[in-house]
Order: sequence, then structure tokens, then C-alpha cells
Amino acid sequence: MTLTVRALRPDVTADTEGFAEVRRLALPYILSTSDSVRHLANRVHPDARLLPLVAEEDGEMIGTAQAYLAYDSPEPGLGCVNVFVRPDRTHRGAGGLLVQAAEEHLAAQGATRLLSWVLDEPANRAFAERRGYSSSRCALFLRLDLANGTLPPLPDLPPGVELRTAADFMDDPRPLFELDAETVRDEPGDVATEFTDYDAWVEQSWKHPLLNRELTMAAVVDGRPVAFSVAYTDGHGHYATAMTGTARAYRGRGLAKLAKVHSLYRARAAGVTEAFTGNDTGNDPMIAINKWLGYETCATEVRYVRELG
Repeated sequence: MTLTVRALRPDVTADTEGFAEVRRLALPYILSTSDSVRHLANRVHPDARLLPLVAEEDGEMIGTAQAYLAYDSPEPGLGCVNVFVRPDRTHRGAGGLLVQAAEEHLAAQGATRLLSWVLDEPANRAFAERRGYSSSRCALFLRLDLANGTLPPLPDLPPGVELRTAADFMDDPRPLFELDAETVRDEPGDVATEFTDYDAWVEQSWKHPLLNRELTMAAVVDGRPVAFSVAYTDGHGHYATAMTGTARAYRGRGLAKLAKVHSLYRARAAGVTEAFTGNDTGNDPMIAINKWLGYETCATEVRYVRELG
């Protein structure tokens, strides 16, 4: 058995397809395709210093890692390490080699604190703790069976509110950027995020290959989007919520719930059979909305942290 670790070749289809397949097998609750892997590798902001890695056993890709700096956080020195190994290829050393290569890269880029999401399973948690990581906050993965489940009735539109899709903003998506930038600042988590670069947002988010503009819904007041639910689809019946949020001045009116339930109705009509979303365990309002929609928890992940130096 020969085990090697190397950088992903984003312009080689076999690499991006293999990377996506490992991610789907290890973490089926997050959509991943060859195009989305290539998009991230080629369009991520240069300040992220992204290094996608693959582990191969006798030429077969069995593990992946993404190492990058949280460049859009106001806190300096944050590095992120996310490692995935095929469930049928664990305990062969691939995860350890990937972590080592990722840590060396981030240390060389000036990272002083590393963060990693780990599935809440004994073997995964033990793997992180053996390498000096300590557990922090938790997050939930939730699943909704659109093929067999029942969605709640569509609520009436409040006076002065209309619904539009992201496709309606094709000529000028800046209002959606401004809403995204406002809502992401209040998203619960241990890494604060600030969107300040519109052009970078266009390249990374607006042009994301999984973004479904026809299913992404925005509640609009006086021509301005004030709440939205961003939908990703993979073309194989799977849907994932990338972000749901409301501008501060319009919270407490049910507008995020309105946008998301309409998005799900559209998704079901378009043939989507399975929907996923994720919530920080501290995000009680969004957890309540997803429970109302019929989502059920399918997995839990834990943020692990390691201080360097």
C-alpha cells in the first residue's frame, strides 16, 4: 500500500470529480460537485491562501482536505482545516497525513489558531483530540424529505411585501450583496465574517455553480430585498440552503420564513426530492423555522480548535 498526499489539480476533471465524490460519501449533507470544487479552487479570494489537498492510496483518491485562512474575518490569524476520508477507507493514515500537510501550510501563512468542523462521532472526535484540538460549539445538519413529506401551508404575503427570485436581480445583484453582508455579520458562530468586497462576492457567491437563482427567494419592500433564502441545487434532486437571513430593521415579521417556505414549494415543483440545511445550535430562531418547515436533525458536528505556537 502506497499512501500519498498532494495538491488538488483543479483543471483536471478526474481530480475535481474524485474530490467531490469523497466529500459526498463522507458528508452527504453538503452538496458537492466537480464544478463546485473547481469553482472554489479557481475563484476563492487570493487572501484565503486556499490549499485543497487529496490523499491517494495506490492511485485511488480516498481523502481530501481544505486549508485556508479566514480572510474575511476581522480577527487575524484564523486558519480553517476540514478533512474528509471515505468512510470505507478510514484507519489507513490518510487523515493524519492530510492534517499534517494542511497545518504546515497554514502555519507558513501566519495562522495562529486553527478551526475544524468534525462530525460528532467518537472516532472523529478522538482523531481531533489526539492532534491537540479542543471541542468548542456545535452545529446541526437537518434534512427534509420533499418527496414524501408535507410542507406547511403557504402564509399570506404581508401588506407591502412582494416575493422575487434572485433571477430578478440579474442586471444588478448588488442589493442582494448588501443584504448578505448585513445578515452574515449577525450569524451565530465562533468566526465573525464581514463582506466588504462586492467584486469578490460576485465571483465567489453570485457565480457559484450550485446557486439556483430561480429557487432563491427574496422578500422585497419598496423595491429593496429585506429577507432572503439562498438555494443551492446539484441537478440530482438535492437542495441545500446556503443562507437565510433578514435585515435588522425587518426582523420579527416572519419574512425569512416566508422566503424559505416559498423556495421549498418551488423546489418541490421543480423535482427536488431532498433538502438539507445547517444551523448553529445557538441560532434558536432559525432552528424554530426549520422545525416548522418539517426538517429533522440528521447529524451533528463539533467545532474543534487548536492554538499554534
